[in-house]
Order: sequence, then structure tokens, then C-alpha cells
Amino acid sequence: MAQMRIIIADDHPLFRAALRQTIETQFGDASIEEAGDIEALTGLLEQNRDCDLVLLDLAMPGVRGFSGLLLVRAQYPDIPVMIVSASDDQQTMSRSIDLGASGFLPKSTNADAIQTSMKTVLDGGIWVPDGFTFDDAQAEIAEYTKRLSTLTPQQVRVLMMLSDGLMNKQIAYELSVSEATVKAHVSAILQKLNVDSRTQAVIVASKLEQGQIEAVAGA
Repeated sequence: MAQMRIIIADDHPLFRAALRQTIETQFGDASIEEAGDIEALTGLLEQNRDCDLVLLDLAMPGVRGFSGLLLVRAQYPDIPVMIVSASDDQQTMSRSIDLGASGFLPKSTNADAIQTSMKTVLDGGIWVPDGFTFDDAQAEIAEYTKRLSTLTPQQVRVLMMLSDGLMNKQIAYELSVSEATVKAHVSAILQKLNVDSRTQAVIVASKLEQGQIEAVAGA
């Protein structure tokens, strides 16, 4: 039987160490790797795409809002991702599941619940904390969140750069691609998000950063 491989992606070394210790206690034979930012995480996955679970913090260098989740799900769709976050409000949990997370683990979760959550996700299920319920607004924004989840990894990057105010030429330089390629990505983003302009796409990115996806749906 192949050794289980788990990656902890969080920018706080002390939290990574504490979570690693908990996982080692519960899953002693697992191979556990750590990443402090999104680039380190994608680097580990590019070296070896055989991974059983990624534990991903929403707030890390190189990502904003749900963009890290979108990026990982787009680039590595077969790898389960469980969000581990201090932001454990109902809205954040709902949007995370909407956008493809296999679970949501508040950082305040105790060791026994961490074990239960990981076993659930590793067995192919979805785990959320006790008391979590899907609200009525979720059905109304399901189509919009579905659009966001269709963005490719490069399109997610372009969308985030648009929100930073970068022009096509600057984005092309940052991504080491041609300006024509960036224009094609922007056109695809507008089509997928069903918006008519870069300005509207930037509004989407802003709402994405703030985790206010439902506000965009009515825009």
C-alpha cells in the first residue's frame, strides 16, 4: 500500500508544526510536507502530483480570498483540498464548499475532530463542523460560484493581477507570456464570469478577495 502524502499549506510555522504533530499522532505512517505560501505548495505538487490531501489556509502570501482554493482546484482537480482557517463564519465555510473544498476545518478544532475530518475527506466525503447548515442564499449564487470554478489556473492569476491594476503588458511580463495570450485570457474570463468589461471583472476579483461572492451575483 502506498504511503499517504499530506501537504500542510499555511504561512505560520508554529501552526504548521502543531498541525503536523496532531496528524503524526493520528496518521503515523503518513508523509507530511509543508508549504508557507502558494508558490511553495504548487512547487511541491508539480514535483509530485500524487497527493492524498492538501490542508490549505485561505490567507497566505500569494493568494487573496478564495483565489488559492480556486487555483489549486483548477490546477490539481483530483487532489482533495480541506480549508484550514481562522475565518470560520458560515459564509466563508459555505463559499469554500461551493468552490470545491472537500472540507472546512476551523483552526480552533480539537485533535479528535481533526482526525474525524481527515478520515472523512480521505474516504471521499465532505466534512464541515457540527452546526454548519447551507443557507438559502446558496441556491441563488450556485450558478455564479460554478462560473468561478471554471477558471483555469492562469485565468485565476490574470484575474488577481487585473484587480491589482496591472495592464495587459505588465501581466504578460509577470507571467512570461505574450500580450496576445493575456488578451485571450481576459476575453475568456469575461465570458466565463458573464461580465462585459475588465472593470466588472475587477469588481468580481474584489468581491472574491473579500469573500463577498453573493454581492457580485446581484451586481
